[in-house]
Amino acid sequence: METLSERKKLILAAVVEHFIRTGEPIGSKELIANTGLNVSSATVRNEMSDLSAQGYLDQPHTSAGRVPSDKGYRYYIDNLMKKREIDDASRRIIEAGIASAAGDPEMLIEHARNILAELTHCASLSTTPGGECTVIRRIELVPVGTRTAMMVLLTSDGILKSRLCRLDSPLDTKLVESFYNVTESAIVGRQASEISVASMQTIAASLGSDLMSMFPMLAAVCELAQSTAQTQIMLEGQSNLLSGGYSDNALELINFLNREEALNRIINNSKKDLTVFVGDENIYRQLRNSSVILSKYSVRGQDAGSIGIIGPTRMDYETIIPDIRFLTNLVGKLIEQALEE
Repeated sequence: METLSERKKLILAAVVEHFIRTGEPIGSKELIANTGLNVSSATVRNEMSDLSAQGYLDQPHTSAGRVPSDKGYRYYIDNLMKKREIDDASRRIIEAGIASAAGDPEMLIEHARNILAELTHCASLSTTPGGECTVIRRIELVPVGTRTAMMVLLTSDGILKSRLCRLDSPLDTKLVESFYNVTESAIVGRQASEISVASMQTIAASLGSDLMSMFPMLAAVCELAQSTAQTQIMLEGQSNLLSGGYSDNALELINFLNREEALNRIINNSKKDLTVFVGDENIYRQLRNSSVILSKYSVRGQDAGSIGIIGPTRMDYETIIPDIRFLTNLVGKLIEQALEE
């Protein structure tokens, strides 16, 4: 990307910030009034013309002022945007909104997603903790009746899954002890993605006379493990897109966001702790007028999931990015605290 002069940088930043604030093109005279530049209108027009030729600005109409292009937004985000902390009002809203769900990671992520949609007026998306690398931390068996038990599975990411299991034989002390011996030696401490029907069959082959009694419980554990190994993607606030500055493709975008395989690819394409895709940088045509901001949250030093937004390219990056950073950092800390309790 080209190196811009200090004056071009100032002009580009002014165009981007004006357009984000008003949604209107800006001309040379108004830009001088906004920035206090001590140069002539002709000089500013020439600089804006150069920025357009370099691809940083667009001119909607021949006689109109300039607006930022996708390339202009990218340069602004990477080089010109003020680096700031979250403001106190947003901090209080986020902290209050997720405090009540601090002990439940899945509820915590849901609250975080809801708050983000409200704060940004965009569509928000999140992934639940889990995935192929999540580790089974504990398995509990809770007797409910003589032939019924609740199987409870806790993962390293704090996800708690449960399933009712009906047995073919009475649940006695010997069977419970055998179950715990098997799960402690063969399942607890392994990645959830490793627990499959094949692995359960291998375990079952070593059970001897306990096989028939224990198999329903092992099958239930297998189902719980497989469900935690699959990351879920959730959306909130899609209706915000109807009034979010889209002139022609809001409904198409909302329909597109119902495609889970597309959302999976978008999230998997995000490799950094915080990633911003602007306009044509997105891999799907339906996002050509959108920006996607995704931030990873981590638990005990490991990536556990992502939270982010999808909205129009004309969004307040300077405010939204600190909000998302703070939110994802707080989510990770609260999940870690829940695991320590």
